[in-house]
Amino acid sequence: MNRKFLIVFLYVYTLAFSVIKTIRLPNEWSEAHWLMDYRFGFIKRGLAGEIFGFFFEKSILHIQILSGGILLLLYVALIIISVRNTLQKYSIRKVLFYLVFFLSQYVVLSAHLIGYLDHLIFLLTILAVYLIRNKKVFLASLLTVFAVIIHEISFFLMVPVCLFALLVYEMPGKTLVFSSELFKKAGLFLLLPVVATLSVSFYQELYGKENDQLILHYLEHTGFISRKVAVMISSAYTESFGTYLKEQSPFFAERMFLSKNTIKFGLPILFMIYLAGRQFRKVNKYILILLVAVSLFPLLLHAIAWDTFRIWAFPFMILFLGFWVLSNRFSDIEISDERLSWFEILIFVISVVLVGFFQNTLFENEMERLSNLERVVLLIPVFLATGFLYFKKAPIKNIEA
Repeated sequence: MNRKFLIVFLYVYTLAFSVIKTIRLPNEWSEAHWLMDYRFGFIKRGLAGEIFGFFFEKSILHIQILSGGILLLLYVALIIISVRNTLQKYSIRKVLFYLVFFLSQYVVLSAHLIGYLDHLIFLLTILAVYLIRNKKVFLASLLTVFAVIIHEISFFLMVPVCLFALLVYEMPGKTLVFSSELFKKAGLFLLLPVVATLSVSFYQELYGKENDQLILHYLEHTGFISRKVAVMISSAYTESFGTYLKEQSPFFAERMFLSKNTIKFGLPILFMIYLAGRQFRKVNKYILILLVAVSLFPLLLHAIAWDTFRIWAFPFMILFLGFWVLSNRFSDIEISDERLSWFEILIFVISVVLVGFFQNTLFENEMERLSNLERVVLLIPVFLATGFLYFKKAPIKNIEA
């Protein structure tokens, strides 16, 4: 069987498997975000709705079309990146990496949370990384400012990935050297996004509460946002970051190290980090350490947000983007050894079971569609196709004990 066809099939199949489990129309929370704009003056997260309202009537249908279009573009980008990188210098570890990603909580939640601004942020991140790769650092910085004003979560998602890409692409050789020129370019990139993030934060602390009731009444009078969701949105748009930090930070250590999510999501994340380290083990170790730090950076959001299962999903996407950056920069020194140890095979199977078989936590107390038996049956082709890819190039006798 043609390797390229099988790889495309595997990635599309696992993506579809994750999406089918939870895909739905935008919920009221995501609809409300696209309804928000600057009609009451500047508010955080109002830019996306302002631009949307400039071109389209703010109706449920238009929100659904826009949300679906953004998510489709993101999926197309993910498939293209993963297929190209896998075929660029083929390695079975690349296949394992991308399979765990497409089965992960991030992809599952992307379909469940259709219409959320996170998807737009990651699309902009892909574009910003492309600009950085092509030496357009200032344009990438402006794009990041745009993203920060759309949603302040960009500081935890987009900024670290872009900074990592900048450091990797600007390396003069294979070793990370912190030269004055590199610091200048990093400073050029970071200056405007950091100023934008601090400005939004200070504004929120000083004037955030002023529009609380105005937002509440506006959303209620749209006719398709319930009072319960309108109250939540008005609070989210006007509450200070300091308040969130005070309320949620006491639970940070528990959420990071003592929750069931630490095992359920932590092990697959660590396995993806391990695969990246094996694939790029000839790369400077400080680059790999930086990749780990960037990938885990979004977990700091546990200190200010309660939706921990959503926060645990972000490292999967950050790792995907970081792996993409490394593949582009170090394609000439990637390891293409096909041999896997029994440990790697075992952890891969465990990771697939954790991300693909067990139920994921969803919003509004919803449950995934597929039964346990259906999951088992649908995951069989994944293992069979992966085994075919591996054993076709690496006979059983080559497997390391």
